[in-house]
Amino acid sequence: MPPEEQLRLTAEMFRMLADPTRVGILWALTGGERSVTELASAVNRPAASTSQHLQKLRLSGMVSTRREGTTVYYSCISDHVARLVTDAVHNAEHHEPGVPAHHRADAGLAELRPEGRGA
Repeated sequence: MPPEEQLRLTAEMFRMLADPTRVGILWALTGGERSVTELASAVNRPAASTSQHLQKLRLSGMVSTRREGTTVYYSCISDHVARLVTDAVHNAEHHEPGVPAHHRADAGLAELRPEGRGA
């Protein structure tokens, strides 16, 4: 069993993932670092709102920052965070009918209809 502090930190990470905007931000960051403007556009939210979500993600230790001039770039703190978000999104895809998109892409079957039959 992990130590109590690790369990607490894990629960805090899941609490941060309980918001669709934060999941969207982290999903966008799985593709590499992004600025607030780029992330706001990706999640279709105002920059001010996106910044507030990024602050929470930064304080929870899920994202890191890098400043270049006046622009701040955000990225996932580790491959573990990126993998956690990717696995969570892929798991959610299994609740939709048909073959999940990530399975079609993995198998080179992106051209197939969701139910897995040829077009």
